[in-house]
Amino acid sequence: MTVEHTQLHSNISQVRSRIFSAANAANRAARDIRLIAVSKTKPVEDIRAAFHAGISDFGENYVAEAVDKCIQCSDLGINWHFLGPLQSNKTRQVAEHFDWIHSVDRLKIAQRLNAQRSAESAPLKVCIQVNMPVEASKSGVVSSDELLELATAVHNFDRLDLRGIMAIPAPCSELSRQREQFGRIAGLLKTEGLPVEMTELSMGMSVDMEAAIAEGSTMVRIGTDIFGARYT
Repeated sequence: MTVEHTQLHSNISQVRSRIFSAANAANRAARDIRLIAVSKTKPVEDIRAAFHAGISDFGENYVAEAVDKCIQCSDLGINWHFLGPLQSNKTRQVAEHFDWIHSVDRLKIAQRLNAQRSAESAPLKVCIQVNMPVEASKSGVVSSDELLELATAVHNFDRLDLRGIMAIPAPCSELSRQREQFGRIAGLLKTEGLPVEMTELSMGMSVDMEAAIAEGSTMVRIGTDIFGARYT
């Protein structure tokens, strides 16, 4: 099953229009906001169609599925982002195949990624996942002190390039509440002592990208509004 590719082109155009409008409303440049197409569970044919429609960044959550797609699409020059929780026994596959990981949440994972990233590849770009306020079902550091401790450690690894933070706030349909949550997340980048290169904010999905952009998101992760509802 694939999304009709004419519909996919239309979906991408609509998403880009939303990004442009949200950026304009926030007095920001749309070019400063990276659109990541979340292609988990979607077939390679859809990824190729989205790439040819101008998408260069794709996000995946499941290691085995993602690596297979990376290999099948190796001719395209895609920037691959790993977004999901990562078990320590699967770090090598992410270190070998991805350009970004948004979900580093503990030192052990960072240590393994650093050790397993080839010296022949560019350093793996890293966002630290935050889980504030704490939700038991989600991963991530749960305080600014934890964020600072992990960021300081990651900053010192040669094969990792610390870039920012990622968050998945609790679902909410009210714009003001969405902005409040994203604003608190964005404020974490002002934590005293954080490495200055931590400027990226990976936050915002199909239902709340406008609020995220208003609060400073630099990367939005869009799945449903590009590819349609997920299926398994």
